[in-house]
Amino acid sequence: MAGAAAVTAPVFAPWQQRAYEQAEAALDSGRMGHALLICGPAQLGKRALADRLAHHALGADRDTRAAQLLAAGTHPDFHAIGLEFNKEGTRLRTEIVIEQIRDLSAKLALTPQYGGAQIAIVDPADAINHAACNALLKTLEEPHPGRYLWLISADPARLPATIRSRCQRLELRLPPREEALAWLHAQGHADKAAIEALDAARGHPGLADAWLRDGGMALRREVAGDLAKLAKGDLAVVETAQRWTADEDAALRLRHAADLALAEAGGLTDPVRMRKLAAWFDAANRTRDLLRTTVRADLAVVELLLAWARGRA
Repeated sequence: MAGAAAVTAPVFAPWQQRAYEQAEAALDSGRMGHALLICGPAQLGKRALADRLAHHALGADRDTRAAQLLAAGTHPDFHAIGLEFNKEGTRLRTEIVIEQIRDLSAKLALTPQYGGAQIAIVDPADAINHAACNALLKTLEEPHPGRYLWLISADPARLPATIRSRCQRLELRLPPREEALAWLHAQGHADKAAIEALDAARGHPGLADAWLRDGGMALRREVAGDLAKLAKGDLAVVETAQRWTADEDAALRLRHAADLALAEAGGLTDPVRMRKLAAWFDAANRTRDLLRTTVRADLAVVELLLAWARGRA
C-alpha cells in the first residue's frame, strides 16, 4: 500500500501543502462544492495538488486497491482530460473540444463504481473552446451528488465568467522569497544559482527550478549575449532570428529577451530610453504570441531584432 500511495503522493512544496490542506478540509467537512477552479501561475504544482486531492477523495489513502488503480491510471471513478492529438494523430490540438466535454459529462452522470465519489479533472481548462464551454456550462448547472469537477488553469481570465462564477476558487500564489529560496536549496541548487534563477523568474520557484534543471538559465545568458552583440552591430539580425526560431525554445528566448529589456529599463533614469525599452518589451511579448499563429516566426523575430538594433544604435 505504501508503494502505491508514494506514486500519487509526492512531497509537496510549502505553498502546495497550504493549498492542499485548505481544500482537504473543505472536502472532508462537506464545504466543497461540485466545481472547483484551481488556478495560479504555471509550474506551481496545481495538477499535483488536484491529483493528491483526488487520491484522498477516492479513499486511496486507506484502500490499497484504489491506490493501485489510481497509480495505474485505471480507476473507474477518476477521469482526466487535456489536450489530445488531432484525428490524423500528427500533432496535439491547441484546444479542448466539445466531444471531450460531452464524454466527460456522460461519465459523471454514471453511478460511482466504488460507491463513493467521482472525480473529473480538466487541465488546462483555459484551453476549452467556445462550444466546449457551452457544454461544460450545462454540466455545471446540473450537478450530481458526489461528483466533483476540478478545472486547472494558469490563466482563468480566459474562461467565461459564466464558468468561473459557478466554481469555488483555490488559488496557488507565489510564496515569500525566503521560502522560495529555501525550497530551491532543498532541490539541490547552490545559493548563487538559486538567487539568480529566482530573480530571473520574478519570484517563481517552480520556474526557477525548471530553468536550472533544463538549461533555461544558460539560454537566458545566451540571449543576453546576443542582444548585446546586436546592439553593437556584431551579429547579423537575420541569422540571429533564424537561430532563435530554429527549435522549440523560440518562445522562451523571447520571454528572456523581454525580461532582460524590462530589467534594464528598471535601472535607468533617462525617461526616453525607459520608454523605448518598455515599448520593445511589449513588442517582444506580442511577437511571442505570434509564434502560436501561422505567421512565419523568423520574419516576426527579424522585425523585433531590427527594432532592438536600431534603438540601441
